[in-house]
Amino acid sequence: MAAEMVAPAWMHAQITAEQYESWSEEQCAGIEIVDGMVVVSPSASKRHNRLARILANALDAAAGPDWNADTDFDVRLQDVPLTNRRPDVVVYRADTIDVTPTRPEHVLLVVEVVSPGSETTDRLVKVDQYAKAGIPFYWRVEQVPTGVTLVYTYLLDPAGRVYRDGEVFTGVVNAVAPFAVEADLGVT
Repeated sequence: MAAEMVAPAWMHAQITAEQYESWSEEQCAGIEIVDGMVVVSPSASKRHNRLARILANALDAAAGPDWNADTDFDVRLQDVPLTNRRPDVVVYRADTIDVTPTRPEHVLLVVEVVSPGSETTDRLVKVDQYAKAGIPFYWRVEQVPTGVTLVYTYLLDPAGRVYRDGEVFTGVVNAVAPFAVEADLGVT
């Protein structure tokens, strides 16, 4: 006789911001909330995590005292229905380090590293959500099968709340916006 799998109750109903805030950090790890529904994210590969860390470290070093760059925390895009995204890298105002939740007005740049299974979400869905939330810059990192990492940069058009294409970098990021930063992503 085969055992029947029963999905937890939280997978079948929208949750509120208040409910989510009562959960432990461990419960919130590896998930995002989209329109009040829990979306479980698979564990990232070592290469994915390394690319995110290299970018976060370079952005943090280049950002100056007014901005911090970090990984692995929620950005609250909206309260009702609750939408929390967990970008791979977030550059946020340094004076909001102790403010929870982090909101779009605290954020200058989000970076997503595309992995198998996140292609549509990172290339289409999150781009639209981050733009509508008013986050000024979005970078998308593509792990190309040839081993050459591509970084696509986007700048928010605030009037239309859509991103405009920016520069594309191959292997080495040498960006001037939102501030001058260099990161060698070919060393993974």
